[in-house]
Amino acid sequence: MNKRIIDYNTNQTFSGYSIARDPASDGQILVQDLNTYSQLVSRIIQGDSQAVLQRIPDNTFRSCITSPPYWGLRDYNIPGQIGAENTLDEYIENLVAIFREVRRTLTPDGTLWLNIGDSYTSGNRRTRDPDKKNIARGMNYRPPTPEGLKPKDLIGLPWRLAFALQADGWYLRSDIIWHKPNCQPESVRDRPTRCHEYLFLLSKNEKYYFDSKKIREPSTSRKGWRNRRTIWSINTEPNHYDHFAMFPESLIEPCLLASSEEGNRVLDPFFGSGTVGIVALKLHRRFCGIELNPKYMDVAYKRISELIHP
Repeated sequence: MNKRIIDYNTNQTFSGYSIARDPASDGQILVQDLNTYSQLVSRIIQGDSQAVLQRIPDNTFRSCITSPPYWGLRDYNIPGQIGAENTLDEYIENLVAIFREVRRTLTPDGTLWLNIGDSYTSGNRRTRDPDKKNIARGMNYRPPTPEGLKPKDLIGLPWRLAFALQADGWYLRSDIIWHKPNCQPESVRDRPTRCHEYLFLLSKNEKYYFDSKKIREPSTSRKGWRNRRTIWSINTEPNHYDHFAMFPESLIEPCLLASSEEGNRVLDPFFGSGTVGIVALKLHRRFCGIELNPKYMDVAYKRISELIHP
């Protein structure tokens, strides 16, 4: 089902909003809602996610929605980047440490929505062929085959990460299949083409905020509504920005609606081009985005500027 979850007015005006780089803090971008008495502020912070999160107080965010860089997919040539680790274990350990800080900064009833995709071992090839369909995806190296796996093995990375987070204290509440009807073709002949990624719902505590009514879907009889199922068919969305891994607004909307209320703070520690911030503003939430890459800070600034000052 590719129907949007909500019918918010995409042409709604954002008069009374402002966006500016904070002169008092290097690398920060502030988005201010001047329509409210308290002048609610959202922000984008440039820096390493773990280091930035360590400066944020406990119980700050109602929800976290994020998609970290996938392992071995792209080299951003930035020191400290996630996804370029030489081993799978190191990649997972780094993410567990970051999400431990995320858990601390969530409210007691807070949740984490984690989008992550799988990949295959390299077959011990040390270089990657150019991707003619999407040049930006390529890397000039391949990580070695993880210990215990064979060449051409499916790594099972999403579940390895989910189980590691579960072992670290998270409650693993749901695995959602993000089915991509318009997935990219793959030049493979010995397995099916992948057309899905995972979206995990994890919670800080046993009891947590979750408004199932906000994300109900039409029943099969079309005469009513039913609790949302765990397969979400949502197309990827084309973009003209320099970011190949933007996840669609339609994937973020139900996560935000189910896990937060208007005025709540939501977090994305891998902010990228700012899609979580865009949807948060449309749904009247505040957001905090953390992004290591200054190039993507500029993209997010441009996208949000175009939203509030079309």
